[in-house]
Amino acid sequence: MRIVAVTACPTGVALTYMAAARLANIARARDHAIKIETQGALGVEDVLTPKDVARADVAIIAADIEVRGAERFARCRLLRVSTAEAIEAPEAVFARAEALAAAPRNRSATPRNV
Repeated sequence: MRIVAVTACPTGVALTYMAAARLANIARARDHAIKIETQGALGVEDVLTPKDVARADVAIIAADIEVRGAERFARCRLLRVSTAEAIEAPEAVFARAEALAAAPRNRSATPRNV
């Protein structure tokens, strides 16, 4: 499965990068390809290209704030979670992402509907 993700938190320091690291580790463990854009104190790093987004089976936004460029994911299967959830329960996040990958495109998932 190909995944793109964006992580962001209000201060743009620890949680942004911790969430990115946890998502990357679980993706590797599950043999998924992942590219993660971080929107932190250092600005936007590892920017997702339109091609990255178009090729993704699922997009994950792990953020506690509005992310810049969220409209890029309008045609994606999109899972929104908090940074805390990505850090504390990444296996559960990936289980939901895997289930969402089977859904039609333009589908979003929040904690309430997946």
